[in-house]
Amino acid sequence: MCGITGWVSFDRDLSTERATLDAMTATMACRGPDGSGTFVDGHAALGHRRLAIIDLPGGTQPMTVSTPAGAVAIVYSGETYNFTELRRELIGLGHGFTTDSDTEVVLRGYLQWGTSLVERLNGMYAFAIWDGRDEKLVMVRDRMGIKPFYFYPTRDGVLFGSEPKAILANPLARRVVDTAGLRELFAMTKAPGWSLWQGMSEVLPGTVATLTSRGLDTRTYWKLDAREHTDDRETTVERVRELMTDIVDRQLVADVPRCVLLSGGLDSSAVTGLAAARLAEQGERLNTFSVDFADLEDNFQPDEMRDTPDSPYVREVAELVGSDHRDVVLDSAELTDPAVRRAVVSARDIPGGMGDLDNSLYLLFKAIRERSTVALSGESADEIFGGYRWFHDETARNADTFPWHAFSSSLTSNRLALLTPDLRTKLDVDGYIRDQYATALDAVEQLPNASDFEQRMRAICHMHLTRFVRMLLDRKDRASMAVGLEVRVPFCDHRLVEYVYNTPWSLKSFDGREKSLLRHATKHVLPQSVIERVKSPYPSTQDPRYAAALQEQLREVHADPHNAIFEIIDRAALGEVITAETASITGDVRTAMDRVLDIYHWIDIYAPDLQVA
Repeated sequence: MCGITGWVSFDRDLSTERATLDAMTATMACRGPDGSGTFVDGHAALGHRRLAIIDLPGGTQPMTVSTPAGAVAIVYSGETYNFTELRRELIGLGHGFTTDSDTEVVLRGYLQWGTSLVERLNGMYAFAIWDGRDEKLVMVRDRMGIKPFYFYPTRDGVLFGSEPKAILANPLARRVVDTAGLRELFAMTKAPGWSLWQGMSEVLPGTVATLTSRGLDTRTYWKLDAREHTDDRETTVERVRELMTDIVDRQLVADVPRCVLLSGGLDSSAVTGLAAARLAEQGERLNTFSVDFADLEDNFQPDEMRDTPDSPYVREVAELVGSDHRDVVLDSAELTDPAVRRAVVSARDIPGGMGDLDNSLYLLFKAIRERSTVALSGESADEIFGGYRWFHDETARNADTFPWHAFSSSLTSNRLALLTPDLRTKLDVDGYIRDQYATALDAVEQLPNASDFEQRMRAICHMHLTRFVRMLLDRKDRASMAVGLEVRVPFCDHRLVEYVYNTPWSLKSFDGREKSLLRHATKHVLPQSVIERVKSPYPSTQDPRYAAALQEQLREVHADPHNAIFEIIDRAALGEVITAETASITGDVRTAMDRVLDIYHWIDIYAPDLQVA
């Protein structure tokens, strides 16, 4: 995993800027608690914080190779799951290795193949290589955008980092947030390259960005292409089974304790079953973890998204596979602890506004980290196999907008509810969403002669895989790396994504249910209850004491009329919320309250220059 950062300046000698580089690197300490290193070579300065996963004694970074024409150095975050095969190939080509790490494989691969190396990689990664032979910086991000990578152009170079906080530690980076940044924050469209911070962008997934003194050049090395699917149903199911088995096997490789995140849904249960079977062959027992809320199972009430609680299904899966299972049970006091909220906001660098969904994820990962360093997750299966309810809701999938907005207005309307009227007008979130939706549709490649329905479903799948899933991957990466836990996402293996993306919708739903292909490909490792279970998303607390605690904390915010938050939040509207009967607070209002508290703490932590006038 790890955290990377760096600074390239073609007009100065960065050997005099070690203190600044150290400060940038220190912000990544949570991502890499096991080691720290820096590299400075004239115009380039690289920093690295290490979370040791493979080759614990040998994988120290930055890693360098000296050549007659100059040093080549890498800072790398993530995992390359096919590094053993690449290592053998490179040895056959004459390369020698001094470590057993995947980082050295990537570095040697670059020396052999240049940037075409990226087409050979299978994994999740964000890495930067300073090539001193011709003074250029190469920045690479994995195909699906699993690992974060931000950059900030300067007058004579660039600043970069795994997270914005690393870049913001450099005095050259201004902490400006304007209406353009806020617009996407509230719209939830995941505009390509977006960063909340003015002047900062993401390296796009599947992209190589090369910086020289002449400027920045980018190359897309992977995208979702439309291809004809010729396999029949039986062959398709078997291919998905083969891919899933191989992917889970690869992603279990580590020199540290591993586990699986188990929710009792189809996705995580499939990963659990496959992982347990693989470890059993090796004489090991799988560890599994789940999150739950105090008294939820006994007092559960179905809602728009969830028909059943997770716990009964979790128990059945754990019993079937024989895992060593632990429930992390949280109460409202823990979920509303301001210290937890501040930790989450700091981890994400933005006021995410997801409340107990974010806070509980952070607390779950914190508990897991006491026993494991690597966790496998079921994230992204819904985007790949078509699992969300709006995939199957006729109104949502035919709407002239993103289907996640059409299905549940709470995804956007509650985020605007407490904004000042003037800011709502300036943001024009509805117009922005329309523009982004049009852009998203234009990016979809269609097959000739496909039916209108198949074209529509391909477009919906494309938007989920290039937009929606990236929001969730970023959330999971930040929450896990904030406590030094590496979360791997088997469903994001590009081979699986490419294959399933190009299966027609009739195959994705051939049994009249969501995720037909995944269900049938993994039913051999699942209990019948999970096979038949309807999709249920990440759990949320239903305890009324949660909303009551939010009200109490917001009263303190409301008491200071001069706080900068009221450049964004309507104080009068907030006053109505904090005096309302707690029992009358709906889910939409609760989400808006969470967003206000996130913004409050974000302003206090980051002191942004808000340019919203």
